[in-house]
Amino acid sequence: IGNTCDVKSLCAFLDSQDVKGELPKTGLFTLNPADNAALAVLTGSYSQDGVVGKVQFGPAWWYNDHFYGMTDQLENLAAYSLMPQFIGMTTDSRNVLSFSRHDYFRRILCGLIGDMVENGLYPYTDELEDIIKDISYNNAKNYFGI
Repeated sequence: IGNTCDVKSLCAFLDSQDVKGELPKTGLFTLNPADNAALAVLTGSYSQDGVVGKVQFGPAWWYNDHFYGMTDQLENLAAYSLMPQFIGMTTDSRNVLSFSRHDYFRRILCGLIGDMVENGLYPYTDELEDIIKDISYNNAKNYFGI
């Protein structure tokens, strides 16, 4: 997995783009689960009127694309960022079998949110279904203008 991300340099790069008004919508991905908290926090540092979740903490992938990796990424997202704005799972569209990862991701997402509700960490509301739909589909559709 290697060393953790150089967050200070990443911040300097993103800041330089943001100050010039040239920071595009950006997804931050990591191969190292030790970076999850730092990247989740960083996503809240950049905003723009009319752009929901301008800088996104991308989903767990490669070495993290498994139950524990996805769970850790989502838990960090919930703790340090705005999980309802998350754009959800990515896939390797070159392989039709990779689409099953979306179902796996949704089951992990629903289990995590269900556990949070059951443990009193999140209220049981009618909004839960919308949050799941948004993370699973709508947020990405809106973020990428599809």
